Amino acid sequence: MEPASPGCALPLLLLLTCGPGPGLPAEVEEPPDERSVSRGPVWLMDVPAAVDFVAGAEVTLIGFFQDLEVPAVAVYHRVALEFQDVPFGITNRSEVLSHYNITGSTISLFRLVDSQQLTLEDQTLASMDAATLSRFVHTNNLRLVTEYNAMTVLGLFNTMIQIHLLLMMDKASPGFEENLSTYRRAAQLFQGEILFVLVDSGQKDNHKVVSYFRLRASQLPALVIYRTLDDQWDTLPISQVDVDQVKEFCAGFLAGKAAREDDKSENATAKEEL
Repeated sequence: MEPASPGCALPLLLLLTCGPGPGLPAEVEEPPDERSVSRGPVWLMDVPAAVDFVAGAEVTLIGFFQDLEVPAVAVYHRVALEFQDVPFGITNRSEVLSHYNITGSTISLFRLVDSQQLTLEDQTLASMDAATLSRFVHTNNLRLVTEYNAMTVLGLFNTMIQIHLLLMMDKASPGFEENLSTYRRAAQLFQGEILFVLVDSGQKDNHKVVSYFRLRASQLPALVIYRTLDDQWDTLPISQVDVDQVKEFCAGFLAGKAAREDDKSENATAKEEL
């Protein structure tokens, strides 16, 4: 284990978000589903259609609009054309709004990786422009495997999942696609428990991330498991991604986390007895 000084999660976030302004984030490429090539939002006419829509992709958006004449609807249609990898749905059906506990007009982003529903409320929609909605989608577009960049790092630090596994590997290296495929298979085993992140070590802007975890270029590729709450981490240089190796590495860190929490509980109990 490579513990850093306590309370360093915020400095790490600041470190990762410093540097050149973000451009369009580059998500880890996945095979497109049928809806990824659709043009514009899909109309959701009833609750089953909405439920199936949310379950059908890792990240989806639904615009819940009581009034289809508000300016936000036109903005929503326009931005939907920019995201070929994120399905957009739209509805004004009262039963669908009720099913998702929507009382006004809302845009919700649904994420399977951590079962989150993130919303833009009425107040934001009233003055929303395309840049605001686009930034909301980019920032919160977390996948089974999410590629680190200056936009997604904000979403990574805002998720309820506090343990992240980072694969630090040059995307231009031989065998990268095969390793990424294996990494994605491993991610399925820890969905909802650990966020799997790809850090392209071949990108100059990412060298600060590698250095933060005290890794040298000669030690890459490597796995880093990191707990955002207390800045605890562990590193494992690897030659290639192996599912069993990932399972063992993650399980060992999780076991250590449980042991640390047990120690804290025992210490607290001892102090109360004193």
